[in-house]
Amino acid sequence: MRRTTTARRGLAAAALTLSLGLALTACSGGSADDPTPSASSSSTANPADAAALADVTVEGDPGSKPTITLPETPFTVTALTVRVVDEGDGDVIEDGQTLSIETTAVKGSDGSELGDTYSSTPEKIVADENLLPELHDALVGQKVGVRILFALPSGEDTNVVVGEVVEAKDTPKPLDGPEGEPVTPAAGLPTVTLDEAGKPTVAPVAGDPPAELVVQPLIKGTGAEVTADQTLTVNYSLFLWDGTPVESSFDSGEPATFALNAVIPGWTEGLAGQTVGSQVLLVVPPDKGYGDQASESIPANSTLIFVVDILGAS
Repeated sequence: MRRTTTARRGLAAAALTLSLGLALTACSGGSADDPTPSASSSSTANPADAAALADVTVEGDPGSKPTITLPETPFTVTALTVRVVDEGDGDVIEDGQTLSIETTAVKGSDGSELGDTYSSTPEKIVADENLLPELHDALVGQKVGVRILFALPSGEDTNVVVGEVVEAKDTPKPLDGPEGEPVTPAAGLPTVTLDEAGKPTVAPVAGDPPAELVVQPLIKGTGAEVTADQTLTVNYSLFLWDGTPVESSFDSGEPATFALNAVIPGWTEGLAGQTVGSQVLLVVPPDKGYGDQASESIPANSTLIFVVDILGAS
């Protein structure tokens, strides 16, 4: 699943979402269109980057939004650089757990705020092999309450982010495929056919695409209801309205894992309220997708068809 940019909203600010999404995970099961930055931890970073990050000041009580003060502007680093600011005093963070992280960020160019989650909902990530190693190593083995500071090049700017782990939970094992009762879809929707591996194809329908988001469960899962603040594990396939295939997690052999509040609105709105084990057909109009911006093989103003298997939520 392609991550949010300006037209693909996520956290309080698009730039914050992009920084967190790029830095925390390469989440779409190895999809080639997920940009993954070069990364360096504070122990292996360019010495100048590490020294620059060491001069950034983070102030504020645990559990409250901290203040980030840059030593000078513009503040830049050449690659993702990480350091632990404050150690936590809660339970030890273990590999594979789902972490809830409060974040706030500023622009390196002028120190202005990009947004934060303290006034909304924490970001959720899984501390597994999909997490960039530098951040994985900075978090696993620390304790809940730990604050990390990282800086990440973003276009011509550098974003500086503080992340505070407020909760760590064991991550349920995802399902191997949809589990539940078949649902007869409404008339007039694209027809979905599965191959032996469960990978879908769609037969398009004639006529203009719908102007509103269409959410059609094909299998009603027997698991827990999904909420918009959760991290999902899914298999999915994406098609244009005319049935042209665009991408599929089935091609990588691994499900995708992502925060539901950091993807296109059609996914956030369409999958929240569904249940684990469900297979869902989404028809996403441009204003709930990528809008008037072309994205590689997706033309501008495209209506998109997704078939999504919800395998886990945490």
